[in-house]
Amino acid sequence: MPHVITQSCCSDASCTFACPVNCIHPTPDEPGFATAEMLYVDPTSCVDCGACVTACPVEAIGPAHRLPEEHRVYIEINRVLSAADPANAELTNPDPGSRSRPPMAHAVPPKRLRVADGDEVSVGIVGSGPAAMYAADELLRYGNVTVDVYEKLSVPYGLARFGVAPDHTRTRKVAELFDVVSKDPRFRLHLNTAVGTDVTVEQLRERHDAVLVAAGASADRKMGIPGEDLPGVGSATDFVAWYNGRPDHSGDEFDLSHKRVVIVGNGNVALDAARILTASRDELVGKDMSQSALARLRESEVEEVVIVARRGPEYSAFTLPEILGLTEERTVTVEPDPEVAESLAAGSDSPLTSHKLTLLESLPTTPQSAGPGPAVRLRYLTTPVAIDADGDGLVLRARHTTTGEDIEIPTGLVLTSVGYKGRPVPGLPFDEQRGVLPNKSGRVVGDDGAPLPGVYVTGWIKRGPNGFIGTNKTDSQETVAAIAADVALGIVRSRPAPAHRGGRLARLLRG
Repeated sequence: MPHVITQSCCSDASCTFACPVNCIHPTPDEPGFATAEMLYVDPTSCVDCGACVTACPVEAIGPAHRLPEEHRVYIEINRVLSAADPANAELTNPDPGSRSRPPMAHAVPPKRLRVADGDEVSVGIVGSGPAAMYAADELLRYGNVTVDVYEKLSVPYGLARFGVAPDHTRTRKVAELFDVVSKDPRFRLHLNTAVGTDVTVEQLRERHDAVLVAAGASADRKMGIPGEDLPGVGSATDFVAWYNGRPDHSGDEFDLSHKRVVIVGNGNVALDAARILTASRDELVGKDMSQSALARLRESEVEEVVIVARRGPEYSAFTLPEILGLTEERTVTVEPDPEVAESLAAGSDSPLTSHKLTLLESLPTTPQSAGPGPAVRLRYLTTPVAIDADGDGLVLRARHTTTGEDIEIPTGLVLTSVGYKGRPVPGLPFDEQRGVLPNKSGRVVGDDGAPLPGVYVTGWIKRGPNGFIGTNKTDSQETVAAIAADVALGIVRSRPAPAHRGGRLARLLRG
């Protein structure tokens, strides 16, 4: 196998567009792309040209013969994924011209929207996270488009900056691509500007020809059990934002004076939090994180993190690369349980899930057999029912998901990581049940189901909280294609370039 995709794959698909022989799958045009944990290289069609290596924004691709020992497991994972793809025979060496999108950062001459000579289309984007920046990059491929981004925080890039663990330095490199976009002379960034407070959606619609909402899904879902509002109960999302130095979380407090922390939910955010909580005193020195959080973490008394999941291991929400990385760096054990052991032994038809189960089955079930140092314990089939205060600590009360047996886990801190939902955007319709702006292919629709002219959405606030950083790229391409189509139809107006400069909104923002 000439090249291999490893653990930091962000799924933004830049590699698929760069590959001259279409050997990287799934592509954005293929089934399963939106939910794929990672991409893979088909060894039968890879020509070892290295184009994917330079296109990858997070340095996740490398020659198989040069991989470090800890990453050689991905050779087998790539091979198994390729062999399990029933469409591979049809996907080998298709017409390279069928790929419609180039890599990010303006690798091709700019196109132009079909508007009158001298006109521009001005787009205002709400939010500056990955979805917003991918959309800005796609919009700026048109030479007659300008982009203004409105961010409520004092620094940009959202989850790309504040949601990635500080020791995942390669994943954070995607922000370097966003820096390239932000240097475009047709791009303007307005920080400390909250839409709905400092400026309204209606004011943005007056100022811009199109408004694109990329506000993410910043609200944590609740467990709906007694005691989840007690002191000492927080969210893993807030914990990650705290140690990453997000400005609006600088005053957060987390009790690290007890030996155990419980995290409810077992997605990648839960594993990130567990890894940071069990880091050695010197492990995080020099990493890009809050210095006050670092000082607090170095004083931590935490010796064990218990990750609680309602369902069995076959439904683990974390990705294979994330659990592989954790087991390489930490002592990880699995709570002994006959039903869990049976699920691990049964395996799965899914190659990635099968690898997860094999890895989990190989882990010890007691900390004593795993070695010294802080440990992470995976506890499956455990359904939380209440959280009680107990002296200066807490007790998570739960039941075994299938047997109903009562379970008590004493702890000093409970972090929840059970999902996210979007928040309403003042002035726009909102689907409370799904936590998204109702839309059709990125066009925001009103209560009557008709699109609101000139209002669009992308990212988690469009499709719900699923996918990875790079998944937002394909999502934003769909929305920008809708904007371009509406410009051609005259639904989105254009104006002479000087009409977009200055004006009442600019004065308001300066104020």
